[in-house]
Amino acid sequence: MTNHLALIEKTQSLIAAGDIVGAEAALVGLADDEGDAALMVVLEQLPPKDVLAVIREYDNSKASVVSLLLTPAQFARAVVIEKLYKDLTRTHLRGMVNAVIFREDADPVEFLTAIGDLEGGSEALADYFSDQWSRVEGFARSGSFDPADEYGKMLSQSALLASAYERPRVQQEEIADQDWMQLAWLLRYELPDLFIEMLMVLRAKGSAHKAVPDEEDENEDDVQDDGKVETSDTDRGKATPTARESDEESAI
Repeated sequence: MTNHLALIEKTQSLIAAGDIVGAEAALVGLADDEGDAALMVVLEQLPPKDVLAVIREYDNSKASVVSLLLTPAQFARAVVIEKLYKDLTRTHLRGMVNAVIFREDADPVEFLTAIGDLEGGSEALADYFSDQWSRVEGFARSGSFDPADEYGKMLSQSALLASAYERPRVQQEEIADQDWMQLAWLLRYELPDLFIEMLMVLRAKGSAHKAVPDEEDENEDDVQDDGKVETSDTDRGKATPTARESDEESAI
């Protein structure tokens, strides 16, 4: 256990210094030396913000052993605080979600359920789909991924719930891309309540952005040292902002 505590301290120090590659290498080194079970013990002890700092740097094109060993609960706790990074592109969020929930040994529904069970889970999923609002809305209305008319009538929550139990127009095998289409399909037909909740949040975010786009963009680009997020270079493998303890506790 002493060695594990030392590793945890080393990992956290590397993350705080912005050396994400070094932190990930330290964790992988433990798995190489003592096996996956030892790494899983350490991951359970690491705060969600530190787990997030590592896994958000990896996706399907560059996988990490850490991502392969996370439990649904651990991953969910990390996902719901990803918003603290103020990443307007959502690139890291989409990459890590796809890498984890579509990994070979995973049950995507189990991971999605764990996310949905946490406060902020539906918001995190809405952020994941932020660039695909029109096509997700179209999928909700018609069961196909044709873009929705921006000014068309949006289905009510009750109508959405009723349509969720309709026979799928598109089979999962047709859109099994391990990306947003497959995730949207799983939500609608396997977890309809969470799909509707996510869509309501996505609609609200879209309406808010249209109402005050300039102010919102300005606020998200100008992240101050106010106890929320420390800013730094966010290129993959380099220094990334880390959420402080107070933010982590308030987000989960």
